[in-house]
Amino acid sequence: MYLRNALTPTQQEPLDSRQVQNSAGGYSYPVNDWKRLQRFLILGSEGGSYYASERKLSKDNIDGVLRCIAEDGRRVVDTIVAISDAGRAPKNDPAIFCLALCAAKGNDLTRAYALDNLPKVCRIGTHILHFASYVQELRGWGRGLRTAVGKWYTDKSVDQVAYQAVKYRQRDDWSHRDLLRLSHPKAASHDPVFKWITKGVTENVPPFITAFELAQSTEDKKELISTIRDIGLPWEAVPDKWLGDPDVWDALLDQIGYTALIRSLSRLTRVGYLKPLSNGLQRVIGKIVDTEALKRGRVHPVQILAALLSYQGGKSKGGLEWEAVPQVVDALDAAFYASFGFVEPTNRRTLLALDVSGSMSSGVVAGVEGLTPRVASGALAMVTAWTEPNYHLMAFSQDFVPLAITPRQRLDDVVKAISGLPFKGTDCALPMLWASQHKVDVDTFVIYTDSETWFGSVHPMQALATYRRETGIGAKLIVVGMVANEFSIADPNDAGSMDVVGFDTAVPQLINDFSRE
Repeated sequence: MYLRNALTPTQQEPLDSRQVQNSAGGYSYPVNDWKRLQRFLILGSEGGSYYASERKLSKDNIDGVLRCIAEDGRRVVDTIVAISDAGRAPKNDPAIFCLALCAAKGNDLTRAYALDNLPKVCRIGTHILHFASYVQELRGWGRGLRTAVGKWYTDKSVDQVAYQAVKYRQRDDWSHRDLLRLSHPKAASHDPVFKWITKGVTENVPPFITAFELAQSTEDKKELISTIRDIGLPWEAVPDKWLGDPDVWDALLDQIGYTALIRSLSRLTRVGYLKPLSNGLQRVIGKIVDTEALKRGRVHPVQILAALLSYQGGKSKGGLEWEAVPQVVDALDAAFYASFGFVEPTNRRTLLALDVSGSMSSGVVAGVEGLTPRVASGALAMVTAWTEPNYHLMAFSQDFVPLAITPRQRLDDVVKAISGLPFKGTDCALPMLWASQHKVDVDTFVIYTDSETWFGSVHPMQALATYRRETGIGAKLIVVGMVANEFSIADPNDAGSMDVVGFDTAVPQLINDFSRE
């Protein structure tokens, strides 16, 4: 076991000249701007952290993005597209914002490249309206921007534009009418739908718009349901007065996307569509566990976990209540693990260590109420535990203790168990010290933390080096950063340690590949 001497720095002192003071007062390694860009794109900065406010995290991250743009704007755009297009982030907003930054603050080549890639990041109407809101704050509407926005519409078919205009009518005080009036796109085939969007003219419009107009005015439920089924109207096209009717929802279920479905579970329960032994219940469960639909919908695990936390809670912010159907909770649990894809086990001896300290219990991941970094790390650890046959799970509680949960438990039970753990200051050296003291052979240490470590008398990398020396095992350290800050306990110069971003769909495979390497 590691024995500290008087000359060995504690975690409240720098281990070497590369370390910097973190927000908690301890010392960690700074991550470079490119790693911070990835963290921001995936984790965002909503909710801040225990030691750093949301405003500070946002400013620091934006400053880092601007430095990356100045260094290599094309690389920034490629990074944004790669993360957004693969659905690796819980929300697309950080990617849209960063693309707007590139379009506003980059040099001529970067601005042009960002606008060329606009359709890859802004794939649906909501995205392009968000982009307009961001870019409005950052720059004027020059010719290049107007052309790129106009092309976003004209590159789509007439029917696709009609669908986007109906489904995503307004966001952030922007509408498609606003964007068309600014961009003035030219396409004779699109003129009827453009005139409907800008002036309300209904001549020669596609059948989808005609169906939308009918749905907005009809008083006949049978006519509405027939129109929904025949044309494929989304729920956003249906007036609110019909959205309390189970028969209408039965028709809408064929059209509703995966994310919209899991967000609507409470409403479907309240209106009586989801009830024990009903056909509606079986239809919804079948859609939730449909792995192909998960993939097509680019559904991120955070979105499923958010739906599970909300639905299982049985009460909304506005005071609406419902009784959660257990089979729906089970289906969400199964979908959560499926959303990470299928990861082959490494069969390596893996120690999973969860930081459950006070700093991890503050703030939220991706703006999801109740999804603290502490809870998110537990849920993410379950994916590795589900995959690996040879693992041990522990937590930085009042001591470094075994965590009495298993991947065979339902995810909501795991979340409750992690949320109720007591905690004190975090010492991220403990996994290595514990394994050394108890003579446990470990191939890979995986620590889920915000890297705001300050409590220990030994730095984590010192403890890892000692463990390797004492055991002869070339143990690896993987640090999963759960907050978009600038710190990591992993030494970037150590080939056997790696820092990865937290709630990223690629994380389980990254852990797998690095551990096996």
